[in-house]
Amino acid sequence: MSTLQAITLDQVVDTDNYPLSDPGHTETRAVVARARRELAEVGCTVLPDFIRPSLQEVLRQECAALAPDAYFDVETVNVYNIDVDADLPDDHPGRRTFERGNAFVARDRIPSDTLIGRLYAHESFQRFVADCFGLPRLYELADPLSGLVLNVVRPGMEHPWHFDTNEYTVSMLTQEAREGGSFEYCPNIRSAEDERFDDVRGVLDGTGARQPERLPLRPGDLQLFKGRYSLHRVSPVRGDRARHSAIFAYSERPGVIGSVSRTRQLFGRVLPEHLAAEGRAVRGDQLLD
Repeated sequence: MSTLQAITLDQVVDTDNYPLSDPGHTETRAVVARARRELAEVGCTVLPDFIRPSLQEVLRQECAALAPDAYFDVETVNVYNIDVDADLPDDHPGRRTFERGNAFVARDRIPSDTLIGRLYAHESFQRFVADCFGLPRLYELADPLSGLVLNVVRPGMEHPWHFDTNEYTVSMLTQEAREGGSFEYCPNIRSAEDERFDDVRGVLDGTGARQPERLPLRPGDLQLFKGRYSLHRVSPVRGDRARHSAIFAYSERPGVIGSVSRTRQLFGRVLPEHLAAEGRAVRGDQLLD
């Protein structure tokens, strides 16, 4: 049973600075306005100490208890998470490969009464996130394994350069690594209409004009990110402690379910829902991935 079972969301979230249940509150409007501005300018915004400091250790402990359920497999991948043997031109950035050594705890392994489980499904939280992204509403993913996951990067591993499948990603660091494990990104390096392969290749080769930005994050901070269009990674983790982060994925459209290949890559398994949805995926763009 979660230690948070009897605690209200207002007691978990720092509602003095983030009054979720009152969209018209002066402080809420100010936070939303700043989030929209930063998302438009750099594709990312951070809300520090979103979780009250008194509960940040509970957050860490709950997620650390889930970490052993992560599916772990070192794979050779590219930034688009497509077949590394795909028929691409020799200078295509999809030709560059990396070892992906991060792991994910799937949604069906995360109890709904944990802090991150309650946040993901809470109507006030969803409305607040949608407001920050400037959207009328957001939908939980229909995928039984994705949507809410815990990302685990063990010492010696990394989550290499990639783009997100979903357009709107919300994440929260729950445990810092001793060393390394920095979040690095290139905001808005592509758009729904233009892959900008040259810019992506320049980042991967270290020869381009675009230089990655490093974003300081602390446990309990809430990060809103347009990961569909921003190339990003978690740098190699060093020391004796893994990096854990909760990922809350939403979509503008209902019914989003991951592909069979991508789901198997991330979780090592697929469910009947994935098989039934294959070939009729809900897509908002025609990007490579």
